[in-house]
Amino acid sequence: MPDSAAYDWIAFDADDTLWHNEPLYQATQENFRKMLLPFHSAEWIDERLLATEMRNLQHFGYGIKAFTLSMIETAIELTEGRIAASEIGRIVDWGQEMLRTPVELLEGVEETIRALARDWRLMLLTKGDLLDQERKLAGSGLGDYFQALEVVAEKSVPTYRSLLKRHGVAPERFLMVGNSLRSDILPLVEMGAVAIHVPYAVTWSHEQVAEADLVGKKFYQIERISDLIPWLAGG
Repeated sequence: MPDSAAYDWIAFDADDTLWHNEPLYQATQENFRKMLLPFHSAEWIDERLLATEMRNLQHFGYGIKAFTLSMIETAIELTEGRIAASEIGRIVDWGQEMLRTPVELLEGVEETIRALARDWRLMLLTKGDLLDQERKLAGSGLGDYFQALEVVAEKSVPTYRSLLKRHGVAPERFLMVGNSLRSDILPLVEMGAVAIHVPYAVTWSHEQVAEADLVGKKFYQIERISDLIPWLAGG
C-alpha cells in the first residue's frame, strides 16, 4: 500500500459514491419503459434510450436534464411522432421530480468525510449538471468538509491532467475515490495517480467496463466508504 502521507488531495466522486443516484434513474426509466411498451419491447426501448443519451452527450452532457431531454427525443422517435403532448408532459414531470428528490447519503459517508476533513484536503470531483450537483452537495450537508468543488463535463485523462495542473499537484500525490471504474479509476491509473474503487450496487451501462480492460491496471478496492480510514492508516 502507498504511503498515505504522500497525498496532497483526496478527491471523491459524488453520485453513487457519497449519495444514492442511479436507482433514481432506473426507477424513472422503468416508468418510461412502461409508457412505451404499447409500441416496442422493453429491450428495444432501453437500447434506443441509451443510444440517444450517448448521441446527446456532446450537446447536453450528463445529469437529469440531459436524461429528460433524451427520454423526450426517444419517445418521439419510437412512436414516430404519435406520442401525446400529455405524455411528454409526464416525462417532464418525472425529470422535475428527480430534481426535487432529497439527497440520501450512503451508509457511513458523513462520519467518514467529517473525520477525514480534520487531516486532509478534500475535493469533490464529479461530472454532470453544475446546478444540480451544487443542489445535491448543499442538500447532503457535506459542503463544509470540501476545500474544492470541481464539476467537469467528462472524466477523461485530459480533464484530470488539466485539473491537477490547475491545482498544482503531481499525479502520484493525488488520490481519487469513486464507484465508476470507467470514470473514476482507469483514467487516474493511466496518468499515474492513485485510485480506490468503492463498488455500488448498480451501475449505469455506459459506466460498465469489461474485465479485459482491467488486466494489468493497478488500483485498490474497498467494500464501503468507511473502509477508507483504515486504508489510509495502512491497516
